[in-house]
Amino acid sequence: MKVAGVLLAAGVGSRYAGPSHKLLAELDGEAVVKRAARSMVNSGLTDLLVVTGSAPVEGVLAGWPQLVIVENPDYEQGIATSLGTAVDWAQNGGFDALVVGLGDQPGVLSTAWQSVAASNSPIAVATYEGRAGNPVRLASSVWSLLPDSGDEGARVLLRTRPELVERVACEGSPDDIDTVEDLGRWS
Repeated sequence: MKVAGVLLAAGVGSRYAGPSHKLLAELDGEAVVKRAARSMVNSGLTDLLVVTGSAPVEGVLAGWPQLVIVENPDYEQGIATSLGTAVDWAQNGGFDALVVGLGDQPGVLSTAWQSVAASNSPIAVATYEGRAGNPVRLASSVWSLLPDSGDEGARVLLRTRPELVERVACEGSPDDIDTVEDLGRWS
């Protein structure tokens, strides 16, 4: 089974009114996206992709040469296009599954990536005290079911195809940083 980790870090972040893009905002001295990427890097997954777009995150992620960086030229059309970019990369690379997380979720731990990656279910979702979050494991058998545009990615499958979903209890936090106030709650 060939499984890759994917960090989606392409969105515009329009609700964030800070001096930089939210992914580049500092949290305890490092960029939000770097903290999210560290969890993926430390997960034990050996093939790692970061989908970029709106923010120049390559510089803050340069310390990890194992990260493959692919730009989503259609990032303004929603998260579904970033997921599609990841699926295209995975299909070209012969992968069987993707474990997908978000660049604005600094509280997702490496153990969540590991636990979700270990599932054999077509779809596995990390849950935090019963609440579904990220990362989400997507087997290649469900890639064709994903939306190809809009601001909803795998969440649509969690809702419409629950029989395919395994819920995996994880530690950490699925909270994301969308606003300056969100960032303040983390500091």
